[in-house]
Amino acid sequence: MSYGRDRDRGGYGGNRGGFGGGRPPMGPKPVEVGKEYDVEVTELSRRGDGVAKVQGFVIFVQGAKVGQKVKIKVDRVGPRFASATVVTGGAAASSDSPASESSDSGDSMTESTADNDASA
Repeated sequence: MSYGRDRDRGGYGGNRGGFGGGRPPMGPKPVEVGKEYDVEVTELSRRGDGVAKVQGFVIFVQGAKVGQKVKIKVDRVGPRFASATVVTGGAAASSDSPASESSDSGDSMTESTADNDASA
């Protein structure tokens, strides 16, 4: 049997240098702390924050939701991702929608009450 031969030569990871393989170069990042960027949130992180990308570099946007186009301010830049907060765009839009939904449901309650009064 030849099951173990190939594994013994390269070990775990083969020619890639061990566990995890090759990493992206740790050169300059496309974002800087304190600067603002216009982004679109494309995913949701495990913690519930929005995920956006600038030139392929991942940015976690606190409190943002998928589909929002927002202006963010970068708070922290790490080797593989950055963290940011919303400056404009998303917070106002998301806070308006629940208010409009509650006013719509209030109107429907008024209409159903009016219907009950008319039938009585």
